[in-house]
Amino acid sequence: MTTAAAPAPIFPGGTSVTRLAVYDDAAPDGVAGGTPHLHTASTEAYVVTSGYGSIQTISPEGFQETALRPGSVAWFTPGTIHRAVSHRDLEVLVIMSNAGLPEAGDAVMTFPDHIVSDPVRYRDAASLPPAGSPESELLEAARRRRDLGVEGFVALKAAAETDPQAFNAALNRFYAHATALVAPKASSWRDIWESTVAKATAQTDQALTALAEGRSVHLLEAALAEVPPSSGIRSFGMCGRLRTYNVQAG
Repeated sequence: MTTAAAPAPIFPGGTSVTRLAVYDDAAPDGVAGGTPHLHTASTEAYVVTSGYGSIQTISPEGFQETALRPGSVAWFTPGTIHRAVSHRDLEVLVIMSNAGLPEAGDAVMTFPDHIVSDPVRYRDAASLPPAGSPESELLEAARRRRDLGVEGFVALKAAAETDPQAFNAALNRFYAHATALVAPKASSWRDIWESTVAKATAQTDQALTALAEGRSVHLLEAALAEVPPSSGIRSFGMCGRLRTYNVQAG
């Protein structure tokens, strides 16, 4: 008799992991880096593996720039608009909470008001050519998207540095637009969250209860999982070129 294979263990904390090489070509403002955006439900962490750069952020506290160097660890919560900047060959290990939510549309890019306020215009501006398109075509589309996001980011940054009242109004307006964009999808995200973060939390709760009672039955579920990085050309993400890991599949 064969025993059914145990389900793959959840990646620690229900997180996801990606290798990121930050774009090193300059946007219209002369800064080399990725597309500014925020996450509406997830916290993101950068672990710098090589190179130098910074993370530019905008939050209700205003604009901030944090230097990144090999060994740096920085993270930012939902609502923090962030822009990865490469000074020299910046590569980062990205750890995202709520595995599956960013892929489901948790991120919103800082396009100008007339685009981010219109779901159809936003979708058209955010979309890239289909997978399998020529790499040059994908790169050009990613640059156009990045430059449009930088346009909105620069306007918010200027307001943060010169006019606090106008900045607060503009930031709240962007938050409202971002929320409206993801609201139709958010109810379906709970199923993703329950299968990752909530499930991992429940397993820890059960393990602690068992240990306190002197039971070891949960240790019989010991398992190992391994997945390779994505193959083919590195995909074009918002911040740079990506190698992803399908940790949800184990």
